[in-house]
Amino acid sequence: MKRFDERLYAGVGQTFEISRELYSDRSAFQTIEVFENPVLGRVLVLDGVVQTTEADEFVYHEMLTHVPILAHGNVDQVLIVGGGDGGMLEEVLKHPVSKVTMVELDGQVVDVCREHLPSICGAAFEDPRTNLVIADGAELIANTADRYDVIIVDAPDPVGPAEVLFAESFYDNCRRRLGGHGVLVTQNGVPFLQGEEVRGSSRAFRALFPCWGFYSAPVPTYYGGHMAFGWASEALDMANIDTSVVRDRFTARSIDSRYYNPEIHSAAFALPTYIRDLTSA
Repeated sequence: MKRFDERLYAGVGQTFEISRELYSDRSAFQTIEVFENPVLGRVLVLDGVVQTTEADEFVYHEMLTHVPILAHGNVDQVLIVGGGDGGMLEEVLKHPVSKVTMVELDGQVVDVCREHLPSICGAAFEDPRTNLVIADGAELIANTADRYDVIIVDAPDPVGPAEVLFAESFYDNCRRRLGGHGVLVTQNGVPFLQGEEVRGSSRAFRALFPCWGFYSAPVPTYYGGHMAFGWASEALDMANIDTSVVRDRFTARSIDSRYYNPEIHSAAFALPTYIRDLTSA
């Protein structure tokens, strides 16, 4: 039986059984692979690192969308940076938003995921509220005059082209594009093994935003335990929204979710001590 070995970290890794290979090619930016695993279903791999799987993508995508959108309460314009698999886009579109701009660097990733991972993106790319832009997300943020209620940074690990998406200058440009009670949310890796991602974002958030912090969720495919999600805003204290308020908003929208619920929303902001320590380093 053929296997795929992920070696994101020195000294440890994980192995996936490949029951069927569906796609393998190199785009202008990275290698792209899709294969089937008997436990996780279809798996997307970029440059040798697993990005998402059919079996557990719902945890990651639900937590990076419903938490900020329901904390805000009146979201109309959303920007997604990255997110080529379309899972984040699909979750955002469950809300009564007017427009979702998704800027993805590698258009080939979008094409591959639409063909081989339709269970993740659904019909999100066909939704009339979707504005798909194939471009550099950091450049778009730096140059656009548009403003957004929520900016979701669905970035890969800070290596190569994605490194700029973790820089203070990028976060500052995001701050300038947020309107009113707008909020920025980011994926910040697995703190047990990628603590510097949380440390670096913490330093940037502290310098730029009066309201900021992290929440977490366990995503089984991302080896190492909890995954951290950063958040920052100039006016919205996202960590202190009453659960009853979130519940009312959640119920009113009849959102179909598999991981997220109002109680998980509130509990996610209670960080393990080792992650909390990283945010103050």
